[in-house]
Amino acid sequence: QVQLVESGGGLVQAGGSLRLACAASGRTFSTYVMGWFRQAPGKEREFVSAISRSGGSIYYADSVKGRFTCSRDNAKNTVYLQMNSLKPEDTAVYYCAAGPFGVREIAEKYDYWGQGTQVTVSS
Repeated sequence: QVQLVESGGGLVQAGGSLRLACAASGRTFSTYVMGWFRQAPGKEREFVSAISRSGGSIYYADSVKGRFTCSRDNAKNTVYLQMNSLKPEDTAVYYCAAGPFGVREIAEKYDYWGQGTQVTVSS
C-alpha cells in the first residue's frame, strides 16, 4: 500500500519554471521506480520521465529533454520534477507513479498513482 501526493503545480508564463514534488507514504520508497506522466484534455497519458530506485538512471521523453530534470530523495520519500523553459504544450495534469523494475515509460505497469497536479503554461 503506497500513497502518492503531488504538489507544486500552478500557472506560469512560457519560459518560466515550476518544481513538482511527489511525496510517498510507506517505508519501501527506495524499492520503487518512480515515473512522471502527464495528460492533457482529450489526449492520452504521456510519459515524461522515470528514475531508477537508486536514482542512478533517469529517462526522459524527447519532448522534455534538456528542460526537465527528475530527481529523488529516498530519505524524504520524495521524487521531484524540475521543469524549466516551460512551453504552452507542457500544459497538462502531471501525475507521479510508482512501480517495479522494468516499468520505464509503460504506464500500465506502474502500480500506484498520485492524484495529479495541474500545470498551465500561458503564452
